[in-house]
Amino acid sequence: MNPFIIHQTHVQEGIIARQATPEDTEAVLALLLGTAKWLQSTGSTQWSALLRGEDSHDTPAAIRRGETFVFAAEDGELAGVFILMQQPSPWDRDLWGELAGGEDRAFYLHRLAINRRYAGRKLGEAMMRWAESGIQFEGKSLVRLDCIGSNEALNRFYSGLGYAYRGATNGFNLYEKPTALR
Repeated sequence: MNPFIIHQTHVQEGIIARQATPEDTEAVLALLLGTAKWLQSTGSTQWSALLRGEDSHDTPAAIRRGETFVFAAEDGELAGVFILMQQPSPWDRDLWGELAGGEDRAFYLHRLAINRRYAGRKLGEAMMRWAESGIQFEGKSLVRLDCIGSNEALNRFYSGLGYAYRGATNGFNLYEKPTALR
């Protein structure tokens, strides 16, 4: 894995970004499960595999590999989380095709989740901005992500933050954006 530098730890008043540690595993998994339950309550089937105990991103392993970043309140409560993968996963390679091979200058964002107690505070936006300019991965100049194509609100969220639509594969929309730090 290429080294990275965190240039900014404060993402929002009272919220600090840091790399997750194995001690965070239980709290991260609880946040992801809580998000999956909330999505289900809205009628969405997104992340429903988590409710069946299936974690396609193997979050505990992502934490051990140093790919998971948490956003914590001053009291230590987990406010948000996402995974930033410097190498495309099999999922990413399937969706992005040739773009995810060779000299890939992108890192891949997965599992953006917000603690519902922090909803409505634009934390998701602040976390996305942090991914673009608060952290720098050596040799990486693009943030890539995918989201379910039918989730209009989520697609508006990413495009509203300046992420360019790069097409759709298997019902998932693909977005990317250059990082502010190169």
